[in-house]
Amino acid sequence: MSSRTNIASTLRAPTELVARGLAPASDLTALEKVASRYAVAITPDIAALIHPGDPNDPIARQFIPSADELVTEKNERDDPIGDHSHSPVAGIVHRYPDRVLFKLVHVCAVYCRFCFRREMVGPGKDNALSDRAYAEALDYIRAHTEIWEVILTGGDPLMLSDRRLRQIMKDLAAIDHVKIIRIHTRIPVADPDRITDGIVAALKVGNATTWVALHANHARELTEKARASIARLVDAGIPMVSQSVLLAGVNDDVATLEALMRAFVECRIKPYYLHHGDLAPGTAHLRTTLAQGQELMRRLRGRVSGLCQPDYVLDIPGGAGKSPVGPGYISPQESVADERELRPETRYRIVDYCGEVHLYPPV
Repeated sequence: MSSRTNIASTLRAPTELVARGLAPASDLTALEKVASRYAVAITPDIAALIHPGDPNDPIARQFIPSADELVTEKNERDDPIGDHSHSPVAGIVHRYPDRVLFKLVHVCAVYCRFCFRREMVGPGKDNALSDRAYAEALDYIRAHTEIWEVILTGGDPLMLSDRRLRQIMKDLAAIDHVKIIRIHTRIPVADPDRITDGIVAALKVGNATTWVALHANHARELTEKARASIARLVDAGIPMVSQSVLLAGVNDDVATLEALMRAFVECRIKPYYLHHGDLAPGTAHLRTTLAQGQELMRRLRGRVSGLCQPDYVLDIPGGAGKSPVGPGYISPQESVADERELRPETRYRIVDYCGEVHLYPPV
């Protein structure tokens, strides 16, 4: 199936989900209310992964709308990570000194039920930057020589045509101080046929290094087709990292996280971020607690290779940026005198992966 056919066959209406057996008819009224506010799209590749008879299916939980999304908690917000407060011109988010987000489009192949930009993406929103806004964004990047990395996001930038992507990559690579162009995408798992030789060629440029960050949350998403699409990118010399979100009922147990991280590494993708769920409206049913996340990371540390360890991070609400929030393994114990050098030295308590405590330096 071609990518164009894949997109044309995408399920977008609750009535289609019910007809396919992916949602119960009794939920139709509530799901139509959800779909009137938040975008719905499930590609054939993702739909094929869902087990209709399993009410706890982790793929369905990511993509099938739920009546729980109609409940907004008081601490949830439309712009949970503060993109707007760090946007000097349309399409640009400049939160950190050496890098910017470049939001080119506001559409995706699939819409995640936990998306932190769910109020900004989907049908009815501005689908892409105007030519004028695009030019002004490029001017901003040119004028700020501290920008070393440009991160293409949205929406999903790989929804753009090969021709448009090729031009964007050339425009960015022509800016002397831009050395890294990173693309955030779900396309290799949501629509693997989209990763053609043409798109791979469009992503490779001479004066900057291209990286691709793949978003996936469960090992089942990394099908044979998905792995083949990933291999096309990596074999072409494009390094890849992963992004995942810790989600209740999807990957909030250590065995599932272990399988996911190992699957990434087997695909030559370095696990990068495991995000704590953002305070997007209607997503409380998918969020874990920080304590749960820390315990999962502590257990993961003892089970899998260092190659499989992501950073567990929280985007601080309001726009203060990401902070590591994983478990701590070190704490001061006491100051002891070093008789050889006659100066105090702090001794630390170090916790190993089994939970045992050790003193360093040893007694």
